[in-house]
Amino acid sequence: MTPEDLVRDHTIYSCVMGSRAFGLATEGSDTDLRGVFLAPTPLFWRFDKPPSHVEGPADEQFGWELERFCELALRANPNVLECLHSPLVEHIDDTGRELLALRGAFLSRQAHQTFVRYAIGQRKKLEADVRQHGAPRWKHAMHLLRLLGSCRDLLRTGELVIDVGDERNALLAVKRGEVAWPRVESWITRLADEASAAAPGSPLPPEPDRARVEDFLVRVRRESALSASLPPAERAAQR
Repeated sequence: MTPEDLVRDHTIYSCVMGSRAFGLATEGSDTDLRGVFLAPTPLFWRFDKPPSHVEGPADEQFGWELERFCELALRANPNVLECLHSPLVEHIDDTGRELLALRGAFLSRQAHQTFVRYAIGQRKKLEADVRQHGAPRWKHAMHLLRLLGSCRDLLRTGELVIDVGDERNALLAVKRGEVAWPRVESWITRLADEASAAAPGSPLPPEPDRARVEDFLVRVRRESALSASLPPAERAAQR
């Protein structure tokens, strides 16, 4: 079974991410596809394990195997958490719906550290661009602002909303290079400070619900193994 087969035949959830999901799409924006596939349990019994992620088969498409996806989400990886909250769902089956029902189990105050740590790295890259070229990559600056705003609101409300809503026009002005870098830099600093101020009193739990997620993963793996032992006709009937 090829990696492409895993994506084509065993995807449980896929969505559109990037500017289209964030409410920042403009003419010519790419369509970034992200998904989760469930590798059949018997594949893990071999020496050569199934891949933890697959790029493609389409352009701008990327998918994670369910276990790897859950691991990253439990660590509050920003890119993975946002996938669970995309308003643009392309495909979902019963297992995918169970995964989405677990969205709250992945959220915790750890998001503050992971989101801000990622933001610090991106800010350093922007500052390097300014030193070397006189201006940052404005698209990256826009997305950094979006991420920090999302982090702040998550810590304040306990809910992750990735659509920028009323901030769309202001953020697109940054993308077009219409906002001076000092103003953008000040905006970045303010959002980071507001996120830090919200963290101690956040309604989010200190840690994610790892046990709940693990129970889901074990059950899904078990069901996959049992399904593999059925005759082909019965397996087809369960799909």
